[in-house]
Amino acid sequence: MARISLDCPNSLPGIPLSVLSVPMENKYKCQQCLQVLRKPVQAQCGHRFCVHCFKQLTSSGPKPCEACRQEEIYEEPISILNSSEAFPDNAAGREIASLPARCLNQGCNWTGSIKEYEAQHEGRCEFERILCEGCQTLILLTEKDRHNERECEARTLNCKYCKMTFNFKEIKAHDEICLKFPMQCKDCGKKKIPREKFNDHVKSCAKSKSTCPFSEVGCKSMVENGKLCDHEFNSTMEHLRLLLPLVLSATRARSEGSGAGEWQEDSGVGLYRDPNEGAGPMTSVQSVDLEKKVNALENIVCVLNREVERSSVTMEAFAHQHRLDQEKIENLSNKVRQLERTLTMRDLQLSETEQLMRELQFCTYDGVFVWKISDFSRRRQDAVAGRAPAMFSPAFYSSKYGYKMCLRLYLNGDGTGRGTHLSLFFVVMRGKCDALLKWPFSQKVTLMLLDQNNREHIIDAFRPDVSSSSFQRPISEMNIASGCPLFCPLAKLAGKSPYLRDDTIFIKAIVDLTGL
Repeated sequence: MARISLDCPNSLPGIPLSVLSVPMENKYKCQQCLQVLRKPVQAQCGHRFCVHCFKQLTSSGPKPCEACRQEEIYEEPISILNSSEAFPDNAAGREIASLPARCLNQGCNWTGSIKEYEAQHEGRCEFERILCEGCQTLILLTEKDRHNERECEARTLNCKYCKMTFNFKEIKAHDEICLKFPMQCKDCGKKKIPREKFNDHVKSCAKSKSTCPFSEVGCKSMVENGKLCDHEFNSTMEHLRLLLPLVLSATRARSEGSGAGEWQEDSGVGLYRDPNEGAGPMTSVQSVDLEKKVNALENIVCVLNREVERSSVTMEAFAHQHRLDQEKIENLSNKVRQLERTLTMRDLQLSETEQLMRELQFCTYDGVFVWKISDFSRRRQDAVAGRAPAMFSPAFYSSKYGYKMCLRLYLNGDGTGRGTHLSLFFVVMRGKCDALLKWPFSQKVTLMLLDQNNREHIIDAFRPDVSSSSFQRPISEMNIASGCPLFCPLAKLAGKSPYLRDDTIFIKAIVDLTGL
């Protein structure tokens, strides 16, 4: 017989019995693991084993077949398991490969053959649970990477501040001592200060508070580092008052030292002598100490005097700089006011230019003008509410140097047409070339509300009353309007009106140019 190949490093034990969808026959069972044969081999005695199980049995040499003993057919040398006497059982392998199989994992509905199970599904099922090697918890196979990176209690992480590697459970404790951990100064609000430099920052922080240098003589102020000089300057008199009792007590003690038999504690100097002790040696020692203290206090007073002088010079410099700053502020304020006036003039000019551009955009010079009025519903509501009862059209001309005219429309009517009609009026405006024109204005005017189906326009026409002031040469921006208070009944604009489409109406004016 051919020697069985033992060079399969990734061989596995048998397939679990519960994978089969049908009862298993004994001929398909491994005699060692008692599971479904995986890559079956047949020994000399005829019993079948998984290649993995057979390798384990014979790894230390030939072994007797326990299956033969149980069946009481043990016979040497046939019942001796030897790798050199076994061969792959391909026939049994093909039969097993065709057996129906199902997935054992809870929630998985996969079915197929044993061959498909081994090749496509085993070890790949998204419902398969595996044991995490680090924390020893069961996890889904598909979540292995996420578990290892985010959830596993035994995972290792690099400190994002000092880059050292720690176990996940230790990383939080490390944050409490990490020298690179960013901290925030509660006084100045500065963030991301490494812990190793935080103490240095506190000492130099302008907002950090510390005790006044004169705290030893009674000053109880807590002062920001950046304002220490201001505090010393502003509290000079208070510091001197605190020093005065010390100086007076020291002077009094010095003057009384030679005749006094004992020293009493006085005003915080802290001098005391027991009456039972000798006067000579102690008096000499006390005198030396007093001289030292007096000299120290005199030095402090000198320092304070120099500080007062320095502060006075600084205050004068600040006052001078303040006057210069005030002058600069006043000059800048004047410039700002001047620029504001210039900007206002520019805004006014721009507004006039925009108005002129709008007029030129809709302007005509042939006596024919079409006025498009959109957003009709809102405009009419404003007219009914009295917010904007009338609206003027852009200006138009009879010719480039001719009469200047416009239309005035009341969307809720005017006079006799109020609330029932659209009222439309013609207005003669003051133009630049009025001196060259014939007055009064006497040209026929036709006003139209256009049917947007081009079937039946609403038309009204009139000839000007030359005796009316409405058609004389304008002396103001525009003459009194003249026209048709009952131009169009509002009922014609209700429902699916051909005159009102997409919330828009069109009004047309035609000025007869005959005789001009």
